[in-house]
Amino acid sequence: MKFGILGTGYVGISIASKLIELGHAVTLGSRTVENESAVKWAEEHGDLASNGTFLDAASFGEIIFNCTLGEFSLDALAAAGRENLEGKILIDVSNPLIVGDYLALVPELSNTTSLGEEIQKKYPQTRVVKTLNTMAFNLMVNPGLLEDKHTVFICSDDDDAKEQVKEILHWFGWETSLDLGKLANSRYTERLSTLWVPIYKATGNPLFAFKVTTNPNSK
Repeated sequence: MKFGILGTGYVGISIASKLIELGHAVTLGSRTVENESAVKWAEEHGDLASNGTFLDAASFGEIIFNCTLGEFSLDALAAAGRENLEGKILIDVSNPLIVGDYLALVPELSNTTSLGEEIQKKYPQTRVVKTLNTMAFNLMVNPGLLEDKHTVFICSDDDDAKEQVKEILHWFGWETSLDLGKLANSRYTERLSTLWVPIYKATGNPLFAFKVTTNPNSK
């Protein structure tokens, strides 16, 4: 399968590398073809790996991952080109965070909406699925880094796209995912991401995740 990855930070490179390891072809996209991280990654990962612009990655991929910084995601998708996103699954792993001593969400992309929803509004023919946005980049593709099983959330307005993404999560090592239903519920997972910095500061360890447990006897 062919994948386009938008974003060349830790998240994008981690997911792109895992997909190459699994035998898939990947184009890693950035604003320019000269992006040093993307060029180096492509050189190191063999014939299945290539790099280019956001447009190159989106036109190449049968499935697209949005791994850009959330506050810039809509600009990156515009650069990717509407025609290159139509009809395709877009897996959105980004959060619209304002980074500082305290994490906050970009006001126009929170509370009454979310980044996931805004992407879907702007690209109604694209099949947007939100997942993997509540954990560190290395856990996304290797949940076994933690001894305890933990929870990956998923939501989308497209049930078939959601099922296909659940299979990709299975490739990454996730035995199950917690289906939150409609894409509007990405409002809650994006808010949950703001807990990342205070938990990291409190524990001194970036490798942590959220786990949902229930009492089977309660109704």
